[in-house]
This record gives sequence, C-alpha cells and structure tokens, in this order.
Amino acid sequence: MTPVLLALLAAIGAWYAYTSIMLGWRGPGLGPALAERRPRPRVDLESWLTQAGLGDVDPREFAAVVAILFALAAIVTYAAFGGLVPALAAGVFAATFPVDSYRRRRHERRRRAQEAWPRMIEEIRVQTSSLGRSIPRSLFEVGSRGPEELRPAFEAAQREWLLTTDLSRSLQVLKDQLADPTADMTCETLLIAHELGGSDLDRRLDALAQDRRQDVQGRKDARSRQAGARFARMFVLIVPAGMAMAGMSIGNGRDAYRTSTGQAVVMMALALVVVCWLWAGAIMRLPEPERVFDK
Repeated sequence: MTPVLLALLAAIGAWYAYTSIMLGWRGPGLGPALAERRPRPRVDLESWLTQAGLGDVDPREFAAVVAILFALAAIVTYAAFGGLVPALAAGVFAATFPVDSYRRRRHERRRRAQEAWPRMIEEIRVQTSSLGRSIPRSLFEVGSRGPEELRPAFEAAQREWLLTTDLSRSLQVLKDQLADPTADMTCETLLIAHELGGSDLDRRLDALAQDRRQDVQGRKDARSRQAGARFARMFVLIVPAGMAMAGMSIGNGRDAYRTSTGQAVVMMALALVVVCWLWAGAIMRLPEPERVFDK
C-alpha cells in the first residue's frame, strides 16, 4: 500500500508542478480557480500542422505516430522495469516527442519567415513607391522570389487574384496558409492602402520593416545566448537513462527495480525527469507574437 501512496503523491506533485509552470494555475485544486478562468484560444490541429509546414499531413496520421511511440516506449519500459505504472508514464512521455518535434519544426519555419519578411516588405515598398507598380503585382512578384517554404502560399493567393481580382480574398488565402503574425500585419497594411489609397504607404511599410528587423535581431540574440542551455537540457534525459541502465547491469539491480519500492522510486524518478524537462523548456521559450488579423 505504501508504494502506491508514494506513487500517487509523486503523480500529484508532478501535476501541481506542471500546471503551475506551464499553465500558471494556482491554488490547491486540480484545476484553475473559477475566478481565474480565462477563455483560451481553441487549438486547431490543422492550422498548427500548417504552421509547421505539414499542411498535407492528416491529423489521423499524426495521432497514429503518437500512439505508436506510446506503445513502443511502454513495452520497452515494461520489459526493463517490469511495472505497469512506469511503463504507462514512459509511454505518455514518449508520446509527446512528435508534438515537440513538430513544434520545433513549426518554430524553425516561422523563424525563417520572420527573417525573410523585413527584406520582402522593403522590396514591396520600393516597387510600390519608386517603380509605381500596383500593390497586388508587387506583393506576388516579391513572394515568388521569397523563401521556398513561403512560395506555395503566394502562388495560391496569386491564383485567387487571377480568378477573382479580389485582393481581400487573395490576402485571406495568403494569411490562412502562412499563419504568421508578420504576414497578417503586412497583408492588412496593403489591403487598407489598396482600398483607401493615400500617399503614406511608403512610410507605413518602412516603419513595419524597421520594426520587424528589430524583432528578428532581438530573437537572434536571445537564441544565441540560449545555445549552451539548450544543449545542456539534453542531459535531463541522458543522465537518468544512463544511471538506470547502469543500475540494471550491476548485481541484482534488475530484480530490485521490480519490487514495490523499486517501482515507486522509478515512478518518482520518471515524474522528476518529466517535470525538469518541461520546466527547462518553459523557461527558455521565447514569447511568440499573437495573430490579431487572422480573420
């Protein structure tokens, strides 16, 4: 009975630590207090995959990969430690790897787009002001020379423009496929200038490009300072796994893991590894700009 209680207390402690660090929940309850509840944006898996450059991936395929990793990790852990609870905990942790991988791919894609947008905005400004070209022509010409991962979205928006000559609908296609805050701001600026006219488009685009350059440079500096810490984060997984394997290979270490006390210790260790991994990732996460013109 004691090992079960210890495992339960470890699980509850891990839950409190995770919800406090990652979700900002406070109080003794297992969820946020009613007075602190705030509406959270609905998670759209298809939009999330699109931002990762995986718009052609079926969400069911994504779920299948998560399930397979869960099963493999659970089987390996059960074979090593001989316990159901540690196997389930390891399976759940392994199931988060595709999510983390796609999240990093999404961040990398958004990083490349953020670095490209200041130059693209500057080119649009030059073409519309100095060369006297129309806003749609300038936008699609610049997009066709942009980064490879952005070109399909510009091609789809250009097809919509050729079919409808409706810039609002074309820009909405572009925003939906890029799902990027900078793209949203640029598209809204161009749409307002196209519909209302005016002579201040050059000034607005110049200010927007300057703002985006400063944001990109700030993020580069932050990522360079975090390089060593991100490398050290891997030891949160490597060191405990190495120590567990070493313990299994010495004397009756494997049998010790299969006892009730050993199972409780393994469960607590897994909980601590997960908490440390999530906490390390949370404190190094750069704030992401929110989309305010996505509709």
